[in-house]
Amino acid sequence: MSHPPISLQLWSVHGETQRDFTATVAEVARIGYTGVELAGYGNLDATRAKIALDAARLKVSGMHVGIARLRSDLSGVIDDALLFGTRDVICPHWPEGQFNSAAACQNIGEQLAAIGATLRAYGLRFSFHNHAVETTFFEGRTALDWMLGAAAPRDLYMEPDVYWLTVGGLRPEKFLRDYGARIPLVHIKDETELGSGPVNFEPVFAAIDQIGSVEWLVVEQESYNHAPLTSVRLCFEKLKAWGR
Repeated sequence: MSHPPISLQLWSVHGETQRDFTATVAEVARIGYTGVELAGYGNLDATRAKIALDAARLKVSGMHVGIARLRSDLSGVIDDALLFGTRDVICPHWPEGQFNSAAACQNIGEQLAAIGATLRAYGLRFSFHNHAVETTFFEGRTALDWMLGAAAPRDLYMEPDVYWLTVGGLRPEKFLRDYGARIPLVHIKDETELGSGPVNFEPVFAAIDQIGSVEWLVVEQESYNHAPLTSVRLCFEKLKAWGR
């Protein structure tokens, strides 16, 4: 069975990209990653970042773009996505204090869907990336359920983070099966390096294989036992040892 290719969310090495984006992505490619998920462009602008990624022969699996820029510069986001040749734009965060009722969560979903509809007109796909707060229950459903339920699937996809779903008390494999075709990207993350924390990856990978919609596994790391580039290398090696 063929598996989705492996990308690295560059926030994992954001200090390195701020110092030298070109050298950092070259090292990411040497480790074996075939793609990156952008979180800004480090010490470069978009045009020069594109040159660096092409030189490293890395594909752009998606772009994390904060809600402030999505609201203020959506045309620029569209231009950048088209420049990088990626289909996927992802909102990585929403202010936590706004998840305070079912109606509020529905409203967030509607706002995101409006952005997604605009992106869709340019051939782009829009997803939301979760943390733990969106697993909070309101009236028997999670914030994520209310958000996604308020949006047409074509306007709002999902990039589930399996670590944060687990920390929030959900079973990520169930979430994957529940939302199936709405999940083109999955964040593969654990407490520190993969295998170091609470995530049970075996049923996660079984669900990914079952739903068949996942196009990229995206490694992300936010806490480290080693230097960041060493940590993301260990994560890549762990995935390969697991047959991914």
